[in-house]
Amino acid sequence: MLLSRKPNEADDDRERRVGRVGAALVPAAIPAPSRQSLRGLDWFIFFLADVQTGFGPFIAVYLTTQKWTQVEIGLVLSIGGIVGLIGQMPGGAIIDAAKSERLVAALAITTIGFCALAYAAMPIFPVVVTAATLHAAASCVLGPAIAAISLGLVGPLAIGERLGRNARFASLGNGVAAAVMGTAGYLLSSRSVFLVTFLLAIPTLIALSRIREEEVDIARCHGEMPREAADRGDTNVWHLVRQRPLLVFALSVTLLQLANAAMLPLMASAVTARSSQWATILVAACIIVPQAIVALLSPSVGRKAQVWGRRPLLLIGFGALTIRGLLFATVRDPYLVVLVQVFDGVTAAVFAVMIPLIVADVAFGSGHFNFAQGIVGTATGIGASLSTALGGFISDKFGNATAFIGLSSVAATGFVLILLIMPETRRSAV
Repeated sequence: MLLSRKPNEADDDRERRVGRVGAALVPAAIPAPSRQSLRGLDWFIFFLADVQTGFGPFIAVYLTTQKWTQVEIGLVLSIGGIVGLIGQMPGGAIIDAAKSERLVAALAITTIGFCALAYAAMPIFPVVVTAATLHAAASCVLGPAIAAISLGLVGPLAIGERLGRNARFASLGNGVAAAVMGTAGYLLSSRSVFLVTFLLAIPTLIALSRIREEEVDIARCHGEMPREAADRGDTNVWHLVRQRPLLVFALSVTLLQLANAAMLPLMASAVTARSSQWATILVAACIIVPQAIVALLSPSVGRKAQVWGRRPLLLIGFGALTIRGLLFATVRDPYLVVLVQVFDGVTAAVFAVMIPLIVADVAFGSGHFNFAQGIVGTATGIGASLSTALGGFISDKFGNATAFIGLSSVAATGFVLILLIMPETRRSAV
């Protein structure tokens, strides 16, 4: 910790780390959050990933056991998806306007917990639709809230490494939750998954309470310029949305999701057609492998982003996705398919860190960091929504191999976009 160093060493370190935001960012005190707050954030993210996992494919399984038709299930999932898409920018704006990100996050988690309880208690159409809507709306503020709390705790100079740590704990949480909930569903019933989700909201709230309110700087949470800065810049939201790096990055994220979202579902269908007996295990392995890679690599991605800059890592992420699509088009051995998922882990590790990090680069000083996250989140949702439709259409008309080559071409387009147009957003040293 800087506080434990000799004064001259701390001063030298500060001179190296302080960067520019807009015209200038004065050397302010580097945040030194307590171990309690940092560990609280770790476990908050871990348990929140557990809670959110309960609303994945388990919904379709549970509602099927309750004699719902596929049309009804699809309608519920579509409603949640639409709310989640249109709520991204309003969710970010709510966080930017909040006086306590911890309070907003606590309210959202409580809402999600009761939504899970509603699924378990009354699986009738009006209740489930209401729960799906509230869950999607609450999720729209949780993503920005995590990034805002992280930025408020550690500041813009240390946010890269912190986001890498966030991605690691989220990945671990997803993996553990999938195993626990799958076991509960198998040994008890599919309804038990939602009861487990409700119970997991309790340790999530406890972990959130461990983050000390006074250590979460509200101005930093919103991406505002420090008051002592000589030039606080333009804080108009329209000035922010016209920023070229933000627009180019939002377009690149759209291409990322357009290429990525359909790949695993298409491969799952292909694996099932070839070997239905082992399909469930193979698909599970295809999910677990990337999560393990994300947990392993994410902290390194955060550190390298400060050394190499953002663009080289973005190119690695798009390059891995391009290679993955091409391999899926040619690989037939189901065990090799699992190995190909290593490339998915590389892409996921890069973008789990890079998305909030680049948004922080571009938006810091505007006071609208979380609204900017909402813009990129909307781009993510649009790309993911179009991907499954595009991939499915090409697969039906021309076959899986052609579909994978098409998705790989979209990823290659994103690679070229980053290479030729995307500017470097890392702040230079003073």
